[in-house]
Amino acid sequence: MSAIVSVQRHLLETQRHHPTATGDLTALLWDLTLAFKLINAEVNKAGLVNLYGLDGDRNASGDDVTKLDRFAQDTIFRMMDHGGHLCCMASEEEREIIPIPAKYAKGKYVLSYDPLDGSSNIDANVSVGTIFAIHRRRTPEGTDGTEEDVLQSGRALVAAGYVIYGSSTMLVLSTGQRVDGFTLDPSVGEFLLSHPDIRIPKRGKIYSVNEGNQSFWRENTRRYVDWIKSPEAGPYKGRYIGSMIADVHRTLLYGGIFLYPRTFRHDPVKGECKLRLLYEAGPMGWIVERAGGVATTGDEPVADLVPTHLHDTCPVAIGSPDDVADYLAFYRGER
Repeated sequence: MSAIVSVQRHLLETQRHHPTATGDLTALLWDLTLAFKLINAEVNKAGLVNLYGLDGDRNASGDDVTKLDRFAQDTIFRMMDHGGHLCCMASEEEREIIPIPAKYAKGKYVLSYDPLDGSSNIDANVSVGTIFAIHRRRTPEGTDGTEEDVLQSGRALVAAGYVIYGSSTMLVLSTGQRVDGFTLDPSVGEFLLSHPDIRIPKRGKIYSVNEGNQSFWRENTRRYVDWIKSPEAGPYKGRYIGSMIADVHRTLLYGGIFLYPRTFRHDPVKGECKLRLLYEAGPMGWIVERAGGVATTGDEPVADLVPTHLHDTCPVAIGSPDDVADYLAFYRGER
C-alpha cells in the first residue's frame, strides 16, 4: 500500500532537499492551494448560486468575463495579497500589474495567473482550470513590484502549475525538478499525491487543434494536420476541447500534441495569436518540459520568449517529443 502524501507534506519534503531554502516559496504555494479549494467549491455549485454566465465586462485580452472569472480573480488576490511573499501580481483579467496593498509587506516573488482558463465553456459544464506561474523578483526586496519583475521568460520560473476542475479536481505542480499531480479528496478537503513524477510519453496518438481555423493557417501547418490524419501517420485520434488547460492536461498524461498555430485571418503578414505567454503558454509549456515534453512556437522554445507586454501572445506546439518533432519538420519545410 502506497503512502498517503498531502501537497503540504510534499512541499515540506521538497524544501528539505534545499538546505538554503527559507520556506517562503513553500508558504506561498500553501496559500495558493487554499485559494484553489475555495474556487473549486464555487465551480462545483456555480449553477446553484447564479455564478454561470457573463458579468458584462471584458478582460485585458478582449474576452468576455464570466461571473466565475471574476470570483476566481478576486479569490486569488484576497488569498495572496497579505502573505508577505509577493511584491506584485499579474492576471490575464487585469490590464496592469496588481500591486500589493501598502499596508502589507512586499516579498521576493511574483505571481502571474489565469484565474479561470476555458471559462467561455463554463455554461456547458466543460472542465476549466487555474494556471499560475511564479518568478523571483528582480527589483530590490521590500519595495513595490514593477513590470520588470513580471516580464521574465519561462527559463526564470521557480514554480508553475495548474488546477483542473473536472470530474475530479487535480493540482499539477512543478518547482523545477519534476512534475507531480495531486487530486483533491473532498471528504477530507486535501490535495493528495495521486500522480507522482509525471512523464509525458515519447509519442502519443492524439492530436488536438481547432481545425475550424485551418483555412487561415500557413500551408506547412495545413500539410502537417492533413498528414497526421493520413494512414501513413495514423491512426491518430482528434480531440479538441477548446479549453487549453484541459487539452494540455490530457496531452501531458496520454501523449500526443496540442497545437495553437498562428492564424492569418486579419493580418496576412504577422498573423494573429490568442494564447497569452505569461498566463497560459509559458507556464503550461514549462510544465510539459519538466515532464520530458517539448513546447515551441515553431521558431523557438516557448520558455525562451521574454514578454515585452503583460498580454503578449504566441503560437504554440506542445506535447510528446516525437510528435512535436514531426510538426517541426513540416513547419520548417523539411517534409
